[in-house]
Amino acid sequence: MALAGPGRQHEQDARPARARERVPLGRVEAHEPARAELDPLAARRDLERAVEDDDPGVLLHLVLAERLAGVEGEQHRPRALVLVDDVGVPRAARGVDRAEVPVLHRPDLDTAGTTLGPMPIAVDRLVLPGAYQANCYVVRAERGAPEAAVIDPGGDTTPLRLELAGMGTRTAGILVTHTDVDHIAGVAELAEGTGSEVWIPAAEAEALRSGETRGGLRVRAHEPEHEVRDGDVVTVAAVTFEVVAVPGHSAGHVAYCVEGHLFSGDLLFAGSVGRVDLAGGDWASLLASVRTLLERFGPDAIVHPGHGGATTLGRELATNPHLRELRTAAP
Repeated sequence: MALAGPGRQHEQDARPARARERVPLGRVEAHEPARAELDPLAARRDLERAVEDDDPGVLLHLVLAERLAGVEGEQHRPRALVLVDDVGVPRAARGVDRAEVPVLHRPDLDTAGTTLGPMPIAVDRLVLPGAYQANCYVVRAERGAPEAAVIDPGGDTTPLRLELAGMGTRTAGILVTHTDVDHIAGVAELAEGTGSEVWIPAAEAEALRSGETRGGLRVRAHEPEHEVRDGDVVTVAAVTFEVVAVPGHSAGHVAYCVEGHLFSGDLLFAGSVGRVDLAGGDWASLLASVRTLLERFGPDAIVHPGHGGATTLGRELATNPHLRELRTAAP
């Protein structure tokens, strides 16, 4: 019997993980000093300062958010930002009460301590403030590059912009894998606040234009400058991405692929897969999309998913319980 596609029964389990220690919001690499020309305050903030989870001024004590255009009213709201410094050493999103996070997907396996190979480009994974704890990626041609591509900003982007200032980089463009609320909630804010252009799957662009995502959930509407399709090539911040259609979780879902790194949204997770019980979801299409990625990029390709830590295509083919059909069909 064919394995049934994952629905609500395979959604992400929010494991209780209340932080028991003080954690810094993030840090700047030692060889990557903050650039005063981007924001004079960024060079003076103490990024190693530990903060308590319940500190009502998490970011207010670090910087003055009004220095960033268009966010003058944001500095009085409590913030929390989780920065995963290096894709080769993923770590848990500490400082977040996962027991209270609404569930969309379930990345089942712990990837802490997994070595995922060399990283020719610079990839930082951030978990923005918001209900769903989706990943947002900052991709640069190298550490210290002055520009970055931002993939799937799905929450409040004020702390993201502050982190970018601390890295000495700026948003050169925004890439969207699919238009669920937890992946595009911050697109309009980031695009309008930074003047960045947006690349979005053509089949799902109307969700951002109208501000209404699957399930009737609302986001701030925005007119994307670019609609992408399978086979397109997109260059942002001196990084050239290949666009690959990966339907399954949603009908118009795409992945952005560069140098063995796959930014695959909610298609595939470490130990799990995206749900297919929402409008546009299809189990057979999801399996076919994973098979396509395996055939085109091979087992060593690093998967940067929409939720949870990084993994590889080979690891998921060998161990992911939801890919049993692909293992059975493999020669």
